[in-house]
Amino acid sequence: MARTNFDQLLQAGCHFGHLKRKWCPAMAPYIYGERNGIHIIDLHKTVVKIDDAAEALKNIARQGKKILFVGTKKQTKDVIAEKATSINMPYVTERWPGGMLTNFPTIRKAVKKMANIDKLMSDGTFGNLSKRELLQVTRQRAKLEKNLGSIVDLTRLPSALFVVDVMKENNAVREANRLGIPVFGIVDTNSDPSNVDFVIPANDDAKDSVDVILSACCAAIAEGLEERKAEKADEKAAEAQAEAEADEARPRRAGARRQRKDEDEAPVAEEEAPAAE
Repeated sequence: MARTNFDQLLQAGCHFGHLKRKWCPAMAPYIYGERNGIHIIDLHKTVVKIDDAAEALKNIARQGKKILFVGTKKQTKDVIAEKATSINMPYVTERWPGGMLTNFPTIRKAVKKMANIDKLMSDGTFGNLSKRELLQVTRQRAKLEKNLGSIVDLTRLPSALFVVDVMKENNAVREANRLGIPVFGIVDTNSDPSNVDFVIPANDDAKDSVDVILSACCAAIAEGLEERKAEKADEKAAEAQAEAEADEARPRRAGARRQRKDEDEAPVAEEEAPAAE
């Protein structure tokens, strides 16, 4: 069953592209036509592409890997933050930190610095600082929280990137391409899809458009996470059953060993008895 349908996407305005003069020729296969100088996206193809992307995202989540959501547009960043938070995935909705993927250890140092500031504040170490010094540290902490607070749990490189507007977030796409990280992207008619592994042709400017696509993809990720939990529960149950069977088998094996030992010693005793007389 499809995760979205034509009517849902149409109602959300996913079919509206950019002006015809601003189009990228590489998006021609996904364009249905043109009306009033604006390209119209073929939503039948969008439905198929959403299903393909959702299935791939589900498989990544089932393996316990992280998917980084990226989108810094003012009109869509709240939606991205809400959807990513609902499935406990990292996201970037402020400025993309240059080298976040290609220079990941440096980014992790900045995140650890934020954690160290929190630790020093909680144990009272900053109590001896002057007001000016405390204000500087507080401002630094707030800046780190704004830019990196949403990736605190990202302890290693993500296994995939989900990008809203690949043209605006081209730095993130380039870094992912350089490292071989698969890119999922909502691609409008003015963007180049050649660097995106899973293209979702749709309007990337409208909040409703991004919302309906992210809802379908995040639902698939949630399914993958649930399946992973179920698989882990089955593994634990199988291990517990195996341990129980092993515990039950130990007394039987011990009894069998004792019985064999008694049988082996019995003839020896009978042979030694006449010699004693």
